[in-house]
Amino acid sequence: MTVQDIRSFNRFYTNVIGALDYGRHLYAPYTLTESRVLYELAHSPRTDAVDLRTELSLDSGYLSRILNKFEQDGLVERAPSEQDPRRRRITLTARGRDAADLLDERARETVGALLATVAPADRSRLAEAMRTVRTILGDGRGGPRREDVALREPGPGDLGWIVQRNAALYAAEYGWNTDYEGLVARIVADFAEDHDPHLERVWIAEQWGSPRSSEAESGGGRPVGCVMCVRDDAPGTARLRLLLVEPDARGLGIGDRLVEAVVDFARGVGYRELVLWTNDVLTAARRIYQRHGFVLVSEKPHRSFGADLVGQDWRLDLHGTQD
Repeated sequence: MTVQDIRSFNRFYTNVIGALDYGRHLYAPYTLTESRVLYELAHSPRTDAVDLRTELSLDSGYLSRILNKFEQDGLVERAPSEQDPRRRRITLTARGRDAADLLDERARETVGALLATVAPADRSRLAEAMRTVRTILGDGRGGPRREDVALREPGPGDLGWIVQRNAALYAAEYGWNTDYEGLVARIVADFAEDHDPHLERVWIAEQWGSPRSSEAESGGGRPVGCVMCVRDDAPGTARLRLLLVEPDARGLGIGDRLVEAVVDFARGVGYRELVLWTNDVLTAARRIYQRHGFVLVSEKPHRSFGADLVGQDWRLDLHGTQD
């Protein structure tokens, strides 16, 4: 391989990316870089300007101009960071989340249209080639990395994946029977058939740049985690459900990111409190809930899923807790 080979590939791929992402193709008044900033803010709800600049390798002046434009358009809010007052925390407003969601939807449709031109038999070759480039030109580490995981909305097949992986993992790790699979299937079916997209949401944690499992979708990254936020029966209350992280993706902070996404979403759309039900054997998940301010309010022994368990109800006051 020569330098000219790489430069030639760069020109080709730049043209492909330009055809996919520029504002004129997404019917939006944002450049490719502005769209990247919106995407990063949507998937990292607690982002400081310094972190944003580092993550996207942007000049500080250029990023500042983009954020000024977003602030004038009512897309973002800036405030002192809770961890370091010298830093500025950037958060999307409701209007900003809508803009980011619209851009993401249009980008996925455009990429889907491009992928549709690739023969099904060639899609796995394309995905493998992309992983090879990332592995060789990356930092050389063989293990999964935090930056290779992004949170996204579910696509076709993802809701079925939630049911399948919950059933398989809990059977393997805790010996739970098919009663649990039935419970998860009902929860997911209720969401699929009737949910308010403004008040209820599902997140899929997707990992790129690593070998895909048999559950991975052809041509993309593989799902490694999930969580749901749905309305509870009590007024002003949301319920966190079905938090899951694949065993080989644990240790990357994915569970924290998923719970943080639910907390920020619930608070942003106006819920007063967030509740969840879990079992005492799920110690890792309970530690995540505690880190995000959830408080244990009750527990009760029960026999479910073929096991003797202690069910626990946890609650988070969204108005009184900001960390």
